[in-house]
Amino acid sequence: MANKASAVRSLVAAAAALGAVSTLPSLAAAHEYKVGSIEIGHPWSRAMPPGARTGVGYLVLKNDGTNADRLVSVSSPAATSVEVHDMSITDGVMTMRKVEGGLDLTPGSEAKLAPGGLHLMLVGVKEPFKEGQMVPLDLTFEKAGTVEVQLKVDAMGAKSEHTAHAQ
Repeated sequence: MANKASAVRSLVAAAAALGAVSTLPSLAAAHEYKVGSIEIGHPWSRAMPPGARTGVGYLVLKNDGTNADRLVSVSSPAATSVEVHDMSITDGVMTMRKVEGGLDLTPGSEAKLAPGGLHLMLVGVKEPFKEGQMVPLDLTFEKAGTVEVQLKVDAMGAKSEHTAHAQ
């Protein structure tokens, strides 16, 4: 009888482990989004100091389709406006400019919005972002349409999405 009870416990434990493993893909994909042929990966931001009125947003856009598309607008209820900006350093001088006309996504391409390059500027932020908060963001593509994503707010000064998604 003891062997049967042990075997049942082993089967129950194995089933529970299998069930936990089967949820891993959905958990891993929990912070990825898709609209049409556009995949949006790991949207994140940084916590802001008290009184700050401008926030940032980072994410990866990937066009898995056979047709070009374009990110034409971004908005958030947490800010007055959201703009795509490009930051570069030339001869030790940092420049930042608004990307006009949208962000092109050719078939098979990937656009990484990350610190030190392309990024989202959330202007007129109503309340400074706090670590652990989720900030809603609507991305509108010329062909794929609109999708709401959530920026996961990481610590002030975070350098990559790895810290934002380690939790």
